[in-house]
Amino acid sequence: MTAAFVPQIALYRNGLAEQRGLSFASYEDMRRWSVRDLDGFWRSIWDYYDLQSPTPYAAVITERKMPGAVWFPGAQVNYARQVFRHVEAADAAGLPAIVSSGEDGKLRETSWPELRRKAAALALHLKEKGVKPGDRVAAYLPNIPETIIGFLASASIGAVWSVCAPDMAAPAVIDRFKQIEPKVLIASDAVTYAGRRHDRRDVVAELRRSLPTVEHVILHREAEAAATPDALLSEITAKVGDAIDAFEPMWLPFDHPLWIVYSSGTTGLPKPIVHGHGGIVIVVLALLGLHNDIGCSYHPNSFGERYHWYSSTGWIMWNSQVGGLLSGTTCCIFDGSPGGAKDKPDWTTLWRFVAQSKATFFGAGAAFFANCAKAEIDLTAGDLSRLRCLGSTGSPLSADTQAWFNARFADLSKTNGSTAQADIWWANISGGTDFAGAFIGGNRELPQTPGAMQCRLLGAAVEAFSEQGRAVTDEVGELVCTEPMPSMPLYFWNDKDGARYRASYFETYPDNFDGSGRGPVWRHGDWLKVNPDGSCIIYGRSDATINRHGLRMGTSELYSAIEALPEVLDSLVVDLEYLGRDSYMPLFVVLREGTAFDAAMQARINKAIEAGLSRRFLPNEIFAVAEIPRTLSGKKQELPIKKLLLGQPVEKVINKEAMANPACLDWYLAFARDYLARTAA
Repeated sequence: MTAAFVPQIALYRNGLAEQRGLSFASYEDMRRWSVRDLDGFWRSIWDYYDLQSPTPYAAVITERKMPGAVWFPGAQVNYARQVFRHVEAADAAGLPAIVSSGEDGKLRETSWPELRRKAAALALHLKEKGVKPGDRVAAYLPNIPETIIGFLASASIGAVWSVCAPDMAAPAVIDRFKQIEPKVLIASDAVTYAGRRHDRRDVVAELRRSLPTVEHVILHREAEAAATPDALLSEITAKVGDAIDAFEPMWLPFDHPLWIVYSSGTTGLPKPIVHGHGGIVIVVLALLGLHNDIGCSYHPNSFGERYHWYSSTGWIMWNSQVGGLLSGTTCCIFDGSPGGAKDKPDWTTLWRFVAQSKATFFGAGAAFFANCAKAEIDLTAGDLSRLRCLGSTGSPLSADTQAWFNARFADLSKTNGSTAQADIWWANISGGTDFAGAFIGGNRELPQTPGAMQCRLLGAAVEAFSEQGRAVTDEVGELVCTEPMPSMPLYFWNDKDGARYRASYFETYPDNFDGSGRGPVWRHGDWLKVNPDGSCIIYGRSDATINRHGLRMGTSELYSAIEALPEVLDSLVVDLEYLGRDSYMPLFVVLREGTAFDAAMQARINKAIEAGLSRRFLPNEIFAVAEIPRTLSGKKQELPIKKLLLGQPVEKVINKEAMANPACLDWYLAFARDYLARTAA
């Protein structure tokens, strides 16, 4: 396979001209049409991907508002049914559904018929155990084919799926799952990461004790001597029979809940975000197809396509990776550390998997690519000749990192003959867990500039807002979305009046915020600049949420873990991720009088974070301070301190009159001056 095939977005554009008489002078003209005519655009996506429903939809969108838009009322869909549409054709072409591997380097293929059979067997087992549409199935599983099988089985019977990665500690998992009251728990008793095997039997036992609504536990057995579970996943999925062969996913309303994912803010428990079957299917097809240019593996135009985006199950990119199956694309998944063991780093690990799995598209977090460039890795060790595209997300990708890879692939192309790698295309995207999609991304037909994303996506009415709430170009502003999208949350679980949902996205720009009569506008929490040519640059989070190497975590969760220690009276953390800079997360703590701030105390703090959350959220440095700056109402001033450390003047970011303890600012100002001097040097 080479990059000579016709870009997916060109095929779509040609279809618009032939079937609807629509033509556009530029991509930006087409994008403007897509956000002005939401009805026409999303109807065209439904038709282009030939989505099926046994009943017609009455309208594309009933009310053009956020939140509360209702999409495709009357239509019936099922995520799993869309996946299994491809079984016969893909299998006849000799193509696998999943290619997987772990740190042992062993490659495993899951065929399309095997994927369907195993999902059907598990779906029937869940039904036998009383799982009904709307019941929650929670999973504590790594990035393995069994997790995808569990998800498809749950979706096929209308159950609501929710997964946490096994590197997360029990308290963080319980904080998520206890909110949704799952009926079934599917869990792994061990996981391998960075060369070490981690036993998870105690965590599974703790989850079972702490989740009283769980009636049935299914174990994915990895440990040598695990406790006896209610059922073993391997035994369930090994079953065969007429009922399994005849099983079909049920038709569900377009807005039937599909999964619950979690996004953390600065206060309270993680937000349990509910997305619907139909919204996810139609948005993911458009994102992966038109903008990531990922084609159906058995279609002549993209024959042999293989899609890999490195992720853990705790990141929304796992959901995106699985989405490749919706279009009949072979998905390549890797479970383990992307950088080898801690004492023996190896940033070629994923590149070997890409070569072995024959991936054509490889995506990862921006931090991964930056680490590879710093390590000056050798890309000639494996055969990467089939790779035609790189994808990046999670945090801003610097121009230097992108240019480093461009030069290496240009050199590779001279020896392997790949025309695609002579000027390798980057599908850099920026979106979020919140709507399981992207606002900004790639377009294979547009020019590339290292460090910038090529365009705002079709159907995404994205702007950069000034402090006055006006759209600006060539200036950094708040990333907002002014029109609804089908994959925006249906609701937050147990948020009965929608107050938490509205506060999370629509509090800054509420109904009629500018006096124009316009409805609420979605504020995403990122700094964005829209360039005059339509390309975009994301600079980092504009709020206080931690975005550690692409994984978001609420500061409140970190404080809960730290302040449980009797020695810690108060704390504040900021994440200084910003374009072109390494992620740097300092933690400030107020210790009980008489407590020594020594290496042992710092180790206790780090251990508390690891036990309560995950090693991923350990701070870069810890500092003992006299006070944490707070407002008169007692709120920690995370965002002002973050802005101060990013170089903004104190008079613009902190109102001392609104502070309860303004005298403590002197220490932070001195720290900011020292930090900025160090980073400048």
